[in-house]
Amino acid sequence: MLINAQPTNSWRYLSFDDYDVLDFAKRDPTGLLKIGEPTVLDEVQRVPDILPAVKIAVDSQREKARFVLSGSANLLLLKQVSESLAGRAVFLKLYPMTWGEENELEAPSLLNEFLSGQFPDSGEFLELSFLPEHVWQGGMPPILDMKSIQAKSQWWDGYVTTYLERDLRQLSQVESLSDFRRVIVALALRNGQVLNQSELARDVSVPQPTVHRYLNLLEASMLFERVPAFALSKTKRLIKSPKVYFLDSGLTAFLQGIYSPDEIEATREWGALLESFVLHHLRSWASLQVPEGRIYYWRTTTGYEVDFLIERGRNLLALEVKSTTAPRFSDIKGLQVFLEEYPEAKCGVLVYNGNRLFRLTERIFAVPIRLLVSG
Repeated sequence: MLINAQPTNSWRYLSFDDYDVLDFAKRDPTGLLKIGEPTVLDEVQRVPDILPAVKIAVDSQREKARFVLSGSANLLLLKQVSESLAGRAVFLKLYPMTWGEENELEAPSLLNEFLSGQFPDSGEFLELSFLPEHVWQGGMPPILDMKSIQAKSQWWDGYVTTYLERDLRQLSQVESLSDFRRVIVALALRNGQVLNQSELARDVSVPQPTVHRYLNLLEASMLFERVPAFALSKTKRLIKSPKVYFLDSGLTAFLQGIYSPDEIEATREWGALLESFVLHHLRSWASLQVPEGRIYYWRTTTGYEVDFLIERGRNLLALEVKSTTAPRFSDIKGLQVFLEEYPEAKCGVLVYNGNRLFRLTERIFAVPIRLLVSG
């Protein structure tokens, strides 16, 4: 995608998936970059030794951008990147495509309005059609143009296999692929839940230190993330257990054994998968904000919970996700308790699968999913 879009569509493009390029880069990384043209280097995690050469080239001409480095792993978590490019690079995370991006629509502005205290009027909008299909397939670009369910399932199967057999071996030594696959599947089945590493290790019969390392590896490869707990004390946020989500709802559904969108709404995992879908769009929105928005969850010892909290600067917004098409007051108990405890929050939002935006209470709005995923 980088070679087909501005501003890099006219740049020199080198992929380290090409074994000829890979071999040359390993033998003579400096020579590969001596041409001096603006260059895209793809799958950089395969040749970490190229990074010192990039550093030298950048230092020789600091006044303009000269390289785009991309890869299937989180480059920020590779030791060589943090050592070689500190102060010399801007880092961007490329998440799976959002529904709005897929349909070439403007980014949603509703969250900005809520955070600034500009509450929208009630109204009716088009529903997000085929919601189960969107959640089931996810947002990985290659899968979006595929028509058949079988082709999409086969693609996910190949993706997981390739990831296990090739990419992970380049990032870290995995002693047992079968153990690692069990950890991935068990983690997918806990999608949207508070993480208990000891319990996870016990269930898959893998030592807890190994599970801990595998989770860090999954996070480094940008397949899953931890959503931290919210508290006014930022220190407490660090010690509370996070909730875990895979970054793509399609991958999550595949790992959970849901191989058709026709069955997804009937599964017990549907609610958490819908949370993943919404979280993906919240995350994409948050990454575009300056300063970047932060996402948390909130839960009390008495069982009240809010799925997601968005914090931008000193502004705070609470969101609860429900698969219902007809919101009820029982759906907003967690939001009400949170707003009572944190009156400084702008408002609460119940995200649901319908077509009407309206007030449930003075400070709580029911908002169709569509308004959060597209402008």
